[in-house]
Amino acid sequence: MSIRPVKRLVRSKPTRDGAGVHLRRAFGFDHTSDFDPFLLLDDFRNDVPEDYLAGFPWHPHRGIETITYVLAGTVEHGDSMGNRGSIASGDVQWMTAGSGIIHQEMPRGDQAGRMHGFQLWANLPGALKMTQPRYQGVEAKDIPVVTDDDGTQVRLVCGKFWGKSGPVDGVAADPMYLDVSVPPRRKKSLPVETTRHAFAYVFAGSGKFCNASDPLSVPTEPVGWADTAPPSAAENRSLVLFDSGDEVVVHAGDEGVRFLLVSGKPLEEPVAWYGPIVMNTQEQLQKAYQELEQGTFLKK
Repeated sequence: MSIRPVKRLVRSKPTRDGAGVHLRRAFGFDHTSDFDPFLLLDDFRNDVPEDYLAGFPWHPHRGIETITYVLAGTVEHGDSMGNRGSIASGDVQWMTAGSGIIHQEMPRGDQAGRMHGFQLWANLPGALKMTQPRYQGVEAKDIPVVTDDDGTQVRLVCGKFWGKSGPVDGVAADPMYLDVSVPPRRKKSLPVETTRHAFAYVFAGSGKFCNASDPLSVPTEPVGWADTAPPSAAENRSLVLFDSGDEVVVHAGDEGVRFLLVSGKPLEEPVAWYGPIVMNTQEQLQKAYQELEQGTFLKK
C-alpha cells in the first residue's frame, strides 16, 4: 500500500454567496484540475440567523451536479419543475442539473438557530451536460453507518467502502463521499483507489494526514512546513488535498477528528465556467446565458 502524500493544506476562506449568506469556501473557481471532477466545496455553518436566512434565491444551474449534506437545521428547496421539499439534519440531496434547472435553497436553523451543512459541486462530462435534470433525495436513516473495531465511524453517502454501498447511484464521476469520525489519538488507514483525485475537509477536532513514522517523505510540494518537522495538524475548517496513492492515513488529535473524505475519477475535459453554469467551451457557456435571457434555458 502507498500512502497518499499531502499536496496542499489550507483553511477554508470566509465569503458570501446567494443573497448574502455567510459561509466558508474550501475550494472553488481555481485549481480546477487538482480537484477534477469536483469544482467547489462550501461549508455553510452559522448560528446567527441573520447571516444565512436570506438564502440562495432562484438561480440557474447547468452542466453540474450539486450535493447538499445537512448536519443541523434544514434547507428548504424548490425548482422550476415544481419540486418542493426540505433537506433535514443528516439528509443528503444529490441534484443533477444537466441541461438546466432554476431552483432556490433557503436555509432554516434548528431550535437554537444553528445551521450547518455542506454543498459540493461535481462536474458533468461533456456527453452528459445536457442530460435531463433529476434529484436523488436521501434521508439520514437510509445512509449506512459502518463502525470499525477501533471506534472509527463512517457514514457512507456515495460509493463503496468497507463492503457497503452508499444510497446515491448513477453519478457520472463515480464519487466516494464519506463522513468519517476517528476517535482521539487513533491512527487510521482508509483505502482510496489510485485512479481518483481525493481530498478531506476537517470540520471537527484535528488530525495529521501523514505517515508519522516517516513524515518528511510525505509532502510533495512546499506548503510552508519546516524541513525538519512533520506537517502541522489539519484543524477545524481545514482542506487537505492529496496526491496519488492508494490509501489515506490520519492520526487523530486529542479530541478525535471528523472530516469529509471525497474522491472521484477525473474527467480531464476543458472547463468553461461562469457562476452556476459549467460547460466545456466558451461558446457553450455564452449560449447558456443567451438562453437565460431569451427564456429558452429550460428544456422539455
